[in-house]
Amino acid sequence: MQPTNIVLLQSDATVAQLLAASLSNAFHGVHVAKSVDELRHTAAKHRPYAIILDLESATLADVEALKQEFEGIRIICNHRVADEEMWTKTLTAGADDCCPTGDMRGILLAAVPPASAARTVAA
Repeated sequence: MQPTNIVLLQSDATVAQLLAASLSNAFHGVHVAKSVDELRHTAAKHRPYAIILDLESATLADVEALKQEFEGIRIICNHRVADEEMWTKTLTAGADDCCPTGDMRGILLAAVPPASAARTVAA
């Protein structure tokens, strides 16, 4: 069964569009937020399986707060210069993974449930 929803917050509209198009194969609803406040509202309304959060649009404190507020929802962070140190900091803040923004395949694999991953990444 296909997960219902996913919410994205990206600083780059092109990245948001690419992710939304790719994730539409694995999720019933793909919601693109334009701010952390809008992301919170959308997540509360749609109870997504995952949130994909660009760390140029949010802080580590936001990640921590989102993880507490939306317990059980996967939070996948991305950043254009993500490295091992950033990965460690985001996981410490509660994120489930952190990927470089250019690693679309990695972001998709981190966000999609294992049963849907092969279909999504292939698309």
